[in-house]
Amino acid sequence: MKKLSLTWVLSVGLFMGCIQSHAQIAPARTLEQLKMETQDRANRGAYPLAELDPEGAREALAHLNSLDHEDWARAWIPVGDQHIQAGKALEGVDKEKAAHEYEKALQYYLFARFPVEDTPLTEKAYSLARDAFKQYARLVDPPFEVMSFQFQGKTITGYLRKPKGVAKPPIVITVGGLDSRKESNAIREGVYLKHGVAYLSMDMPGTGENKIKIEPGAEKVFSVAIDELQKRTDVDANRIVVFGGSWGGHWSARVGFTEKNRLKGVVVQAGPVHEYFQPEWQKKALGNTEYLFGLFQARAAIYGVKTLDDFLAYGPKMSIKDEHWLDKPSAPMLLVNGAKDSQVPIEDLFLLLKTGSPKEVWFNPEGGHMGRSKTLKDEAILQTIVVPWVVRKLNP
Repeated sequence: MKKLSLTWVLSVGLFMGCIQSHAQIAPARTLEQLKMETQDRANRGAYPLAELDPEGAREALAHLNSLDHEDWARAWIPVGDQHIQAGKALEGVDKEKAAHEYEKALQYYLFARFPVEDTPLTEKAYSLARDAFKQYARLVDPPFEVMSFQFQGKTITGYLRKPKGVAKPPIVITVGGLDSRKESNAIREGVYLKHGVAYLSMDMPGTGENKIKIEPGAEKVFSVAIDELQKRTDVDANRIVVFGGSWGGHWSARVGFTEKNRLKGVVVQAGPVHEYFQPEWQKKALGNTEYLFGLFQARAAIYGVKTLDDFLAYGPKMSIKDEHWLDKPSAPMLLVNGAKDSQVPIEDLFLLLKTGSPKEVWFNPEGGHMGRSKTLKDEAILQTIVVPWVVRKLNP
């Protein structure tokens, strides 16, 4: 991988229908615009199509006839089905190639339900994705363990994976974002294993299989995850880092304050803090073109609201600043984002940076959400910025 030149700073301190609301946001892409943008991102390996093939995208888009979310899922699911069949045919011949096919199927199914499971067919697509992950997981080594526990009367599920040859590895708890899911993240995060680090991949509240309500205090689900890890003898629960990306970064930031004494550090990559939740920002951000489609639907779904007015009214209660956390001590934090993020304002990174305990920060002056740009992809940021910092905190 090309070595990046990066700067570290130490601080002391409308896709799918119309929205019924008095407030207004910019119109969504047309069908043809969406097809062109989707194919372009597939060609470039850009989010959210970084794991998909240009040929597969072209095949699916040829069958996309409307902006209906059911039609979207109907176009992408068959491509996933093809990879499932290929995986089954390869199982008795080459386990590694079979696992690769199941992983491809997973990625197409996840994109079929992107950005949110809000119809019967998108729900089915996510179920197919989980099944594809199970097929993948049983063929790879080291294996995955399904780790479940109870929180607020609900079963919370994550995927735990440990490096081979390490008796009690340190561990990073990873929290997915608004439209990502733990199944895909659990594969991407395999990079930690070669550093002797285990990981537990989880969905953020309100998404995937983590169906608890989005509200202040929901971060306690990760405290219970830490409790569960401390009961085990096969991981070192005295060495834990929490990573959160995008909306997941909101939860890693919260946990950085509430669990500062049980964590070696937290990574907040493009996490909402305060300015994100203000109506003025949301009315501007909901019309951005950085997000492929369905941004309002995905954001409203986790709040459990339908109208834009209700959405704008709900958001401010999630402000970490208004809960008076920012000036309090925290676990060591790494803050990551792009200065041109159109989804989460860069001001939220600076709010964390200039208050409370000293923090480290990396941001891309030309980067958008998560710090990514056309020349700097998510994988490069993960492997060059995030992983080295996490490993350093876990293995001082």
